[in-house]
Amino acid sequence: MGAASAVLSQPSRSNWLPWVDVAAIAAWGALMLHYWHGGRLALLIHPAYHGLVVVTGFLLLMAAANLAINLVQSGRLLRRRLSLAADPDSEQHISLLPKGWATLLLLLAAIGGFLIAPQPLTSHKALQRGIGDPTTAIARAPKAFRSNKRPEQRSLIEWVRTLEVYPEPEAYRNQPVNISGFVTKVEGYPADVFWISRFTITCCAADAYPIGLPVRRPANMPAYPPDTWLEIQGRMAVDEIKGERVLSIAPQTMRPIPVPKNPYEF
Repeated sequence: MGAASAVLSQPSRSNWLPWVDVAAIAAWGALMLHYWHGGRLALLIHPAYHGLVVVTGFLLLMAAANLAINLVQSGRLLRRRLSLAADPDSEQHISLLPKGWATLLLLLAAIGGFLIAPQPLTSHKALQRGIGDPTTAIARAPKAFRSNKRPEQRSLIEWVRTLEVYPEPEAYRNQPVNISGFVTKVEGYPADVFWISRFTITCCAADAYPIGLPVRRPANMPAYPPDTWLEIQGRMAVDEIKGERVLSIAPQTMRPIPVPKNPYEF
C-alpha cells in the first residue's frame, strides 16, 4: 500500500506515456489519409489496396479518439499502469527500449512522413534491381497476357509482356511505339543507347521491380540525364547490343514530360 501511494504521489513520465500512444495512433491514421487525399498513396502502394489503407486510417483515428476520451474521463489506464509499476509481484516484461520509447519512435516516424514527401523510385534503384538485361525484364513480366491494343497504344509494360509471349524481335520491326518513362543509363552500353524505364508493383513500392526497353538515340537528338521523364514516339527496330539481337526503339521524337502523378505500371 505504501509503495503504491509513493508511486502515485511522485511525478512520473508514466503520466504522459498514454498520450504518446494517442498521438502515435492518431498521427499514423492522419498520415494515411494525408497521402490518400494528396494523391501520394500511389507512390507507395498498389491502387488495389488504397481502399484498405483509407479504411485503416479512419479506424486508427477513431481508436485514438476513443483512447483519448477514456483518458480524459476516467484516467483508468493511467492508474492501472502506475499500480502495475508499484506492485513488486506484477509481471515484468523484457524490452529492448525504455518504456514509451517504441511508441515515441513510431510517432516521430509519422511526423517524418508529413515533413518528407515520398518520391518515385529512380534510375539508381532500377540499376540495383537489374534493369539493363532484356531477358531479366521479360522473365519478370507476368506469364499470362493478351492485348488487342494497336502497337502505338501499348504502354511500356504491355510491350514487355508482349515480348514475353513472343520474344522474336523481327515480329515487331517497324511497328509504331508511343510510350513514356524515365531515362536509365546502363554501364557497358554504347553512349547513344539508354533505357526507357518504369517500375511495376504488385503490392507496394518495396516489391517494385524495373521494366524497360533500350532506346538508340539519333545523333540529332539531345542526350537527357538519368531520371528525366520522356515521352517517346517512333518505331520498333531490331538492334545488336552487347552481342545480342534485341528489340529497341528508334525514336522520331523525344520530349521531356513532368513526373506522372502515378509513375508506376501495374
